[in-house]
Amino acid sequence: MDFTLSPELKQLRARTRSLVDDVLQPLELEAEQNGGRLSAEAHARVKRAVLASGLNAANIPTQYGGAGLNLTEQIVMHEQLGRLTNCLWVLVWSPSNVLVHGTPEQIERYLLPDVRGDHRHAYAITEEHAGSDARGIRAEAVRDGDVYRLSGKKWFVTDGDIASYFLVLAWAVDGLERQPTLFIVDKDLPGVEMTDDPDFTHNFPYRHPEYTFTDAPVPVDAVLGEVGQGFDLTGEWFIEERVHIAARCCGACDRLIELGTEWALEREQFGGRIFDHQAISFMLADCAAEVTAARLLTYYVGQLHDSGADPKLVHAKASMAKLIASETAGRVADRVVQIFGGRGYMRRNPAERLWRELRVDRIWEGTSEIQRLIISRGLERRGVPQLLEL
Repeated sequence: MDFTLSPELKQLRARTRSLVDDVLQPLELEAEQNGGRLSAEAHARVKRAVLASGLNAANIPTQYGGAGLNLTEQIVMHEQLGRLTNCLWVLVWSPSNVLVHGTPEQIERYLLPDVRGDHRHAYAITEEHAGSDARGIRAEAVRDGDVYRLSGKKWFVTDGDIASYFLVLAWAVDGLERQPTLFIVDKDLPGVEMTDDPDFTHNFPYRHPEYTFTDAPVPVDAVLGEVGQGFDLTGEWFIEERVHIAARCCGACDRLIELGTEWALEREQFGGRIFDHQAISFMLADCAAEVTAARLLTYYVGQLHDSGADPKLVHAKASMAKLIASETAGRVADRVVQIFGGRGYMRRNPAERLWRELRVDRIWEGTSEIQRLIISRGLERRGVPQLLEL
């Protein structure tokens, strides 16, 4: 199995790196000083640059105007985006992959504008009693003639402040039937209200508010896919999101190791470079070894997916990649902050920002504990050889 990047993948990597270095990274301090927010002018400038780069909607097929990248290509791209602090990677938008399951009318009204960057949506899953266990959702959409009456409360609706519509996971109730379903819910519907907007540890260009839906009249034709497909579609979305997270964690580690090595080579204490103290150089060596392992696993998952492997096997392997990459990134960030000493605790230092921001990667889109649960169930249901073999 050859993990050498092809000339095309190297070109994609260079194109993404140019966008990161030339357009997005210069905005990091502005974002940090403003709680993650950027000016309208900065957003407009970034949007133009993303469209010019051809990296908008990289995960969406070309027939809908996206870049049509396979998962391995998306890994190459997200690895470079992961070098950014303040979660600026979100400005290179990738609409939820499940939108391709929409009707022609839904694709025209929702997906195509998303691809162009004309508006955004937010995926609403988490609830008070349904965090790691999405099947514990209590939101219900009760059939009432030609509409569903949607009621429920959703937490952590990322991008919810600027989204024009939501993908809401809820139980579709029709008589005695109760099936998990994804609904496309316009933000301006009656009964849709932002009821909390908490601050979080990391800075982010957008917010993660709470939304309450109270008998919101969602048209019957606003079901995405089919009634009863909610968990399957959400699982499809999770696989891609988890691999993106793993790739960005690898890219963040790269930048951290570069920063830590540069500092260790120039910083002198006790009459010599701190790099020459094994306490420091061995930390960097551990960082380099661990991120290389995480990267190889992440690329392996991409190749497995793109080769048409069993989706359930890909699901388990994607959990492995997210688990290993996110846990590795946390250790790497902690070590590099330690190498910088007091200067590593300053917010002007990218290492500090990455240390603070990478923490969430062990939580969102499935905690590390949930990834371990998925992997262990894979060992039980598919057997050790299938889950461990290449």
